[in-house]
Amino acid sequence: MSKSYIGGCACGAIRYEISGEPVFSNDCQCRDCQHESGTGHGSHMTFRRDGVKLEGQATHWDMVADSGHVKTRGFCPTCGSPVYMTFSAMPEFFSVRAASLDDPGRYRPQAVTYTVRGHGWDRLDPALQKFERMPPD
Repeated sequence: MSKSYIGGCACGAIRYEISGEPVFSNDCQCRDCQHESGTGHGSHMTFRRDGVKLEGQATHWDMVADSGHVKTRGFCPTCGSPVYMTFSAMPEFFSVRAASLDDPGRYRPQAVTYTVRGHGWDRLDPALQKFERMPPD
């Protein structure tokens, strides 16, 4: 059995512990992730929701993805750190920001998504598989 993934916001008001391995890890270059991260992409690890233990109260912000589905971003109301994201069309999944891990070195991206929105100055691992939008199911 693998070691849990543990993390939270910068001030510690929101904490999570996730058992199991991520089902997908990606660097996303969509404009939403660019705005939220303040850089060229967001790095995410997506898990099955049934392995997630969450403590603390996040502020939620709903937005409509390019797919037309709502994604909800959870961030700390005290320090403002983005911590997690959920998806109306896929309620069984829970995605965390790689930088919110207590040990961010455990993050291993599998792909780059939304390269159609990427910037030349945002140089990501050239060996990663790339998708113009989200990969097919």
